[in-house]
Amino acid sequence: MLFFALLLEVTWILATGGGHHWTYEVQLSLPPTLYLGGLPRKYVAAQLHLHWGQKGSPGGSEHQINSEATAAELHIVHYDSESYDSLSEAAQKPQGLAVLGILIEVGEAENPGYEHILSHLHEISHKDQKTSVPPFSVRELLPPQLDQFFRYNGSLTTPPCYQSVLWTVFNRRAQISVGQLERLQQTLFSTEDEPSEALVQNYRAPQPLNQRTIFASFVPVGPMYTTGEMLSLGVGILLGCLCLLLAVYFIARKIRRKRLGNRKSVVFTSARATTET
Repeated sequence: MLFFALLLEVTWILATGGGHHWTYEVQLSLPPTLYLGGLPRKYVAAQLHLHWGQKGSPGGSEHQINSEATAAELHIVHYDSESYDSLSEAAQKPQGLAVLGILIEVGEAENPGYEHILSHLHEISHKDQKTSVPPFSVRELLPPQLDQFFRYNGSLTTPPCYQSVLWTVFNRRAQISVGQLERLQQTLFSTEDEPSEALVQNYRAPQPLNQRTIFASFVPVGPMYTTGEMLSLGVGILLGCLCLLLAVYFIARKIRRKRLGNRKSVVFTSARATTET
């Protein structure tokens, strides 16, 4: 589906943690004709935005799979239009929002879907700037296959971080080229003064799970534990095997001693043969 008169803009967001500071978010406004299916209610699209790290840093995504971050992450934000009249109203209510999370990694080829957005970043390099984007299919921004995803109830990753989001994070990743990633990391600026400071690392660090249940649409393969958990598990197995070997050794030693004791308690006597005449 094509969308027209899309508005790409950079806005200020008050971020917290380690003191108050302002940061940028670049977002693309989406029309309500785009909506999510397969959920209990109708969630219509409102906007999409990107998070990324800085040049030379492997991180940039807000979600991690098996403790592995990617270079960037795309969020497509929807709200429950059956229960609420606006995004701002729904954002304060449990499951008022439904957000798609797409992890973005670096590949060999340029991604034409993301080029629809990245080619306009130079037009909005500072705060409060806006530009129109020609029509394109948002589907081009998603991974080729959408059957594998994780789902959980969580929060917004920007203040005020309402606990109102039904998250769907795809297991498969989208790819952009090195050049596209560098444009994302170097085109926008967090200050207008000279020398301008590049907008980088506008992502929230992973938060504790806090008893949340994460559902998967598939059977995950690969590492089930973190490196630390694997190390602890290996040490535990090694100690368990050592204890088992020691137990077998002492049992065998006890059985051997018992057999030797039985042999010493046996008295052998010789008998003389007698002959009657």
